[in-house]
Amino acid sequence: MARIQTSSDRQSSDNPQIWTHLKNAIAASSGFQRWLLERDTQFQKLSLEQQVQRYLRETLENLAY
Repeated sequence: MARIQTSSDRQSSDNPQIWTHLKNAIAASSGFQRWLLERDTQFQKLSLEQQVQRYLRETLENLAY
């Protein structure tokens, strides 16, 4: 299966403002907030960047099934 390159894989993003705005919009969503509450407290100590990446990864994995 092909690996999709993420913004964290690149040394510099094409437009870091787009990722910042998208990350903040995702973090403000009710789905993300509910997902985060279901995680343990250690997980909640991760950076917002890491939390959003994991949320997107899990969401896409669930949609793939």
